[in-house]
Amino acid sequence: MLNLVWVRTFLALVEHRSFQAAAARLQIAQPTASLHIQKLEEQLGAPLFHRSRTGSEPTREAVSFLPYARSIIRVNERALAVASKERLRIGASSNIGIYLLQPYIRSYLQERDSSAFDIVIDRNPSVAEMLERSEVDVAVMEWWDNRAGCRAEHWRSEPVVVIVPPGHPLAAQTQVDRVQLSEFELLGGEPGTGTGRLLANYFGGNTWIPRVSLQLGSTEAVKHAVKAGIGISLVLAAAVADEVRAGTLHAIPFVEPPLKKDLFVVLPNGIPRVLASAFAGHLLNAGGD
Repeated sequence: MLNLVWVRTFLALVEHRSFQAAAARLQIAQPTASLHIQKLEEQLGAPLFHRSRTGSEPTREAVSFLPYARSIIRVNERALAVASKERLRIGASSNIGIYLLQPYIRSYLQERDSSAFDIVIDRNPSVAEMLERSEVDVAVMEWWDNRAGCRAEHWRSEPVVVIVPPGHPLAAQTQVDRVQLSEFELLGGEPGTGTGRLLANYFGGNTWIPRVSLQLGSTEAVKHAVKAGIGISLVLAAAVADEVRAGTLHAIPFVEPPLKKDLFVVLPNGIPRVLASAFAGHLLNAGGD
């Protein structure tokens, strides 16, 4: 078993690059901090720092261990918080957390203590990893890969639209089909992403699947790029509701069959915590199609 005290000293030394500064941060003696790192290195069987007159630099092994060390401390803090007071921590993929989830959070919190509620918004793979590491109690995801240890329930299907700037050749259309879309390059939607999976499923084995020209990393970045005339893209309809109302973007749905993205509520296997089960039930009851 890893010693949490040693792990905390490791993290302090990574941050400060100095045994003296790390010891001061932790309010321990410098020889004690040195002993902690020595014991941790012995337990891991690898050197963790290059020591020199200018400071202590993490080794390659330390860099590899760093995300696990941070996770260990976060899980420990979560366990202490759960033991002292029931608290709910939700993970949400970026588009859901930014554009869809707020009304459900508001209605869920109407008769509950909001101080016992946290939400973490991140990329879908990061949220999945946090759920696996028990850093969140429940996750709301744009896709789920059926990994072991968790169970997913379909929450809703959200329409996906093509977004173009005013004046674009597609802007006057009320619908778009596969063939028309294949004539343009898309911003985002690279293989392995949620949109990439969606495109692969929608177009199947057809040779006229659209090309992807630029990776931008977020829906907000994509929207600004489309407004600037750099290209067109696919987004959840809810993500551009404000821009469509303002006339800064045009959102064009697909002809039959429509293009939709399935969204999921995911819980760890076993008996969920009371608040996690309550929030998941709230979403599933209130947010279905």
